[in-house]
Amino acid sequence: LSSTASCTLFGRTEVIDNTLNPDFVRKFILDYFFEEKQNLRFDLYDVDSKSPDLSKHDFLGQMFCTLGEIVGSPASRLDKPLGGIPGKKCGTIILSAEELGNCRDSATMQFCANKLDKKDFFGKSDPFMVFYRSNEDGTFTICHKTEVVKNTLNPVWQSFTIPVRALCNGDFDRTIKVEVYDWDRDGSHDFIGEFTTSYRELARGQSQFNVYEVVNPKKKMKKKKYVNSGTVTLLLCLSLGNPSQSTSLHYMNPYQMNAYAMALKAVGEIIQDYDSDKMFPALGFGAKLPPDGRVSHEFPLNGNIENPYCNGIEGILEAYHQSLKTVQLYGPTNFAPVVNHVARYVLQVTYSTIVDIYMTKKTALPLYTEALSNMIIRISSRGKLAERDIVQFVPFRDYMDRTGNHVLSMARLAKDVLAEIPDQFISYMKSRGIKPNPAPPPYTPPGHTHHTQI
Repeated sequence: LSSTASCTLFGRTEVIDNTLNPDFVRKFILDYFFEEKQNLRFDLYDVDSKSPDLSKHDFLGQMFCTLGEIVGSPASRLDKPLGGIPGKKCGTIILSAEELGNCRDSATMQFCANKLDKKDFFGKSDPFMVFYRSNEDGTFTICHKTEVVKNTLNPVWQSFTIPVRALCNGDFDRTIKVEVYDWDRDGSHDFIGEFTTSYRELARGQSQFNVYEVVNPKKKMKKKKYVNSGTVTLLLCLSLGNPSQSTSLHYMNPYQMNAYAMALKAVGEIIQDYDSDKMFPALGFGAKLPPDGRVSHEFPLNGNIENPYCNGIEGILEAYHQSLKTVQLYGPTNFAPVVNHVARYVLQVTYSTIVDIYMTKKTALPLYTEALSNMIIRISSRGKLAERDIVQFVPFRDYMDRTGNHVLSMARLAKDVLAEIPDQFISYMKSRGIKPNPAPPPYTPPGHTHHTQI
């Protein structure tokens, strides 16, 4: 996509292998001015290598138009023939435009599937999913494609982060269609089935309402006993929206604490009793930092790299709320740098401990409470299983008291989160052969002589 006035390259789509009818996912956001003529040129190439130099690839055709021409077409959908190669029909390009809503939230989601149809003769299936946003004229526009998971009927796809307006343009009730395919090397992917949902449904998170039957309409018409071609389950849906908006999990409600603050306070008020100076380093992850928008998964909540310590739980909460005003939340999040930060600190105390932490969490995968509580049994590193399961995940929503008694519900949360720590500590010490220090001598009040019986 280029501007014809100065032939400035605006952007490139992704490459789609082995197809004459590509449906590109990548979108381009342009400022539209009704009173101006905004010339555009679209060039298509057949990619032959990884070289970014377009002269190294085969030219397939081009098309000229204006942005106004696209916007002014019926349903803002423009079909025009490609040209640029004398005496050859180059095919057709289809362009769609839609005014963007004001919603600037992003959502991080993860899905898995169960018992999908077997499509490969010598194997199972290589499933992937394609997400489509519904348009105002009833058509659908592709907005996301997952990776391919090879040779399985029960895939677990990686989590992904997508702007909410790409899914539904800010209309939470707009239909989202999801198609499931079996990937084929030649590009002729086999259709497994489809289902529909909405962002409002997905935003509920993991629940019985977000388990979807994958249905193949042709099979359903032909076979009376046909039920479905498998199911797809939402494992995770997190909104990384503006903390000033109620749709965000970090929403700064002036009348009550958000879920993160409640969890911090509930757990922190108990563990702080085991720290002598009540000074805690508080780290954040998954944000763009000022002033240059650098993405960071390890930054001090108080903004002080040299001294990330906060005074007590109230200091942590204050730093957390202050950071929400200065950073821009960004996903997908990566927990590993924070774990490594803690590991480096522990290294100053004992080498053996860091080995245990390393084996527990040597992974750069995004860690999410909802997903891990259902998927991870024991974390491994480079094929070696962790010695002990020291990861405790609890679904926060299970502790939200419907009567509004947050004090009682947060007490239950803290109890379940911390319940395994004493046994984990003792099992670690036993596994390393570390014995308790000798008991100190009994306390003798001043002026009293301690008598020892022989």
